[in-house]
Amino acid sequence: MKSIALCALLVSGTSACTMLDKKVTVVENFKLNNYLGSWYEIARLDHSFERGLSKVTANYSVDGDKVVVINRGYSDEKARWSEAEGKAYFIETDNIGRLKVSFFGPFYGAYQIHDLMEDKNGNYISSLVIGPNNDYAWILSRTPNISAEHKLRFTEKMTALGIDTQQLIWVKQ
Repeated sequence: MKSIALCALLVSGTSACTMLDKKVTVVENFKLNNYLGSWYEIARLDHSFERGLSKVTANYSVDGDKVVVINRGYSDEKARWSEAEGKAYFIETDNIGRLKVSFFGPFYGAYQIHDLMEDKNGNYISSLVIGPNNDYAWILSRTPNISAEHKLRFTEKMTALGIDTQQLIWVKQ
């Protein structure tokens, strides 16, 4: 009986687990409605779940209390599209750009919006996202290309965080 109780305790503790090894400064006064919609992945650090993908996009929408995340990319090697649907929730309050996202069961990873660029109307047009640690980072844009100014700003911020920007994969859109 003690083993079953211990297993239940471990499982319940794991189900709420969010991987967050390194907290970074995130956007405050974050407006989710300005972030919803489609984004192009401009650059990323390499990881197995996106390896070899081009034409990568992310789409964010709201369903009740969660943010629905749909990531999509094309594998030239397999000659087909790959798509993953996840769910995200705010870790703190909904005006702080730190969320937890899951694409697989009860396991969550941090999604930290470290920096955003806005147009003159206050619409978010590019974003620097850091994952649970410096092994995960993305530059996103509302368009398939990013301005040299935004690219420089984001890569400088990544360097300041200790991220090796030479390891970035610049995604073919």
